[in-house]
Amino acid sequence: MSEQDTSTSRVFDTVKLIIAIVFIIASLVVYYYFSQESQLYRVLGVVGASIIALGLTATTHRGRHLLGFFREVRTELKKVVWPTRPETTQTTLIVLVMVFVVGIVLWLFDMFFFWGIQTLSGQVS
Repeated sequence: MSEQDTSTSRVFDTVKLIIAIVFIIASLVVYYYFSQESQLYRVLGVVGASIIALGLTATTHRGRHLLGFFREVRTELKKVVWPTRPETTQTTLIVLVMVFVVGIVLWLFDMFFFWGIQTLSGQVS
């Protein structure tokens, strides 16, 4: 691609992004302007404008890169080995038991320090 084609492409991408933003803003203005109409129609209008804006954005250079990124994310998520239900249950129980044990230990430390401060300040009853 020549330098002129690149600059022309950037200009078109910028115009597409501006048009997409205008679609979103216009759909929100129309949504609130026609507040007396059915909410279903207003929401469908916003959803339609959002789909058009996303379509315009997807045709830009950055949009294509973003779509490629999401495809790669989806591929990587398919490679993840998710834990089984028993593994998840066992891990959750271990975490709950540890939280309980650490809570008791911290409570005992707090009682010990409280007793120590009372003893040092002469407030022992």
